[in-house]
Amino acid sequence: MAHMRKEKSHAALPFMKMHGLGNDFVVIDARGDSRNAQDIVTPKLARAVGNRHTGVGFDQLAVITDGAGDAHLTFYNADGSLSAACGNATRCIARHIMDETGQTDLHLTTARGDLFAKDAGKGLTSVNMGQPQLRWNEIPLAREMETLELPIDGAPTATGMGNPHCTFFVTDAMAVDLPAFGAAHEHHELFPERTNVQVASLIGPDHIRMRVWERGVGVTLASGSSSCATAVAAARRGLTGRKVQIDLDGGTLQIEWRDDGVWMTGATMHVLNGALTADFLKAV
Repeated sequence: MAHMRKEKSHAALPFMKMHGLGNDFVVIDARGDSRNAQDIVTPKLARAVGNRHTGVGFDQLAVITDGAGDAHLTFYNADGSLSAACGNATRCIARHIMDETGQTDLHLTTARGDLFAKDAGKGLTSVNMGQPQLRWNEIPLAREMETLELPIDGAPTATGMGNPHCTFFVTDAMAVDLPAFGAAHEHHELFPERTNVQVASLIGPDHIRMRVWERGVGVTLASGSSSCATAVAAARRGLTGRKVQIDLDGGTLQIEWRDDGVWMTGATMHVLNGALTADFLKAV
């Protein structure tokens, strides 16, 4: 898709629809546009586009702008709130830029920091999501405490991946009423910025079944940052090694916690190109 040119107010706004294991995204490629991402997409517009009945629908919306590296990425949740990180969207966008440019290694910048992506072969894309945040004030939590086992029923582990995560290890992830469970814990008082919630079960050596509730979104088929957080939590608790397979509702990710960060590898899909019409933009 060609880079966007600066458009006058309410002109049609091109977008791409992508997904990583069913974790779906609206992506606006605004490279070459002199505006900031927040001037292109407001929280109100993000909520309107995110409506699956009257908009397009997405788990996250991403805006690609020019940056210090190959591109800068800004992420919005379906409720219009900003998110510093989105692993599967980063992989989808990295694949798009690789296909466009022929590059096999990319340097992307986000509010999370510098992220590096590479072609993993066989159509798979890897991204280094950076080092996990393990201290209470980095995640952040409301007060000082150990993050390995929180004082919450079920003793979940807290992890930061540029966004906060709370991972519960359970006997059977499929038996959990995730809509009720996730909604109850997203707003827990220990998480001042709310939290993503994962329920995870060990199903074999270095093999995890995980389901996810994303803050500001709800139940999603997959989540890259949640998968990274769960892999880190499992390794810290001695349940697995540092390289694991995580099976999600939408498919499988390979996660490896290396010395240089947490690498995530999996498939991506560019579904379609479209445009938000001038009438839609004017009505928002």
